[in-house]
Amino acid sequence: MIFVSIIGKLESDPLNLVAHMQVKFAASQRVSIAVPQEEIPIRHYLRQPYRLIQALADETQVEQLAPDCFRLKMRSRQFMMLTIQPTVDIKIWSESDGSVHLKAINCELQGADYINQRFQLTLDGVLQPIQKKSETRLEGIADLAVEVELPPMLWMTPKPILSTTGNGLLKSILMTVKQRLVQQIVLDYQVWCETVSQTSEDAAITPALSPIQVFSKPRFR
Repeated sequence: MIFVSIIGKLESDPLNLVAHMQVKFAASQRVSIAVPQEEIPIRHYLRQPYRLIQALADETQVEQLAPDCFRLKMRSRQFMMLTIQPTVDIKIWSESDGSVHLKAINCELQGADYINQRFQLTLDGVLQPIQKKSETRLEGIADLAVEVELPPMLWMTPKPILSTTGNGLLKSILMTVKQRLVQQIVLDYQVWCETVSQTSEDAAITPALSPIQVFSKPRFR
C-alpha cells in the first residue's frame, strides 16, 4: 500500500518527493571542563592521541589504524524503524597552541545497507586548554552532521518527524561522548602525570652502570 501512495505522489509532485528523500540532520555540543593543577601542563597530555580517544570511548570500541587515526565502533542506535551501528574512522592531531582537532575521515553503517551507500557523515571537533588567571579549563565544541537518502519505507514519513528524530539521534550521540569525556579525561590526565613523574624519578635514582659492571660476572673468593 505504501508503494502505491509513493507512486501516486511521485506522479503528482515528483520534485517534492525527490527533495523529501534527501534529508540532513545536524547537532552541536560544547564542553567546558575544569582542570586540576599538576606539575605537567595538560597541553602535553593532549599530544597523546591514543589517551584522548580512550577518554572519548571505551577501549573495546577502539581500533588504532595509525598513530593519529582510530576506528571507533559505536553502539547500535535506533532511527525510526531501523537499527544502525556506525563505525567511524577518526583522525586526531594537535596544534602548537595546545589545541587538539578531531575529524571523521570515513564512516560505515552496519545493519542498513541501503543507507550505508547513500549517506555522508561529517564530524569536526576541537578541544583546547584555556588559561583564566590561575585556572585552566578545557573548552571544546563538536559539530556532527549527516546527509542521507532515505529508504523507501520512510518516504511518506512527515519531514518534521524525520528532522526531530534525526537531530535528536545525533544530539544523543554527542551527549554520550561528552559525558564520558567529562568523567574520564581529568582522571586519565592525573594518572598520566603520576606515571610520567614516577618514571622520571626512577630514572633519576637508578645509578648508571658502566659496561664492565653490566656484563662482568661476580667474583667469588
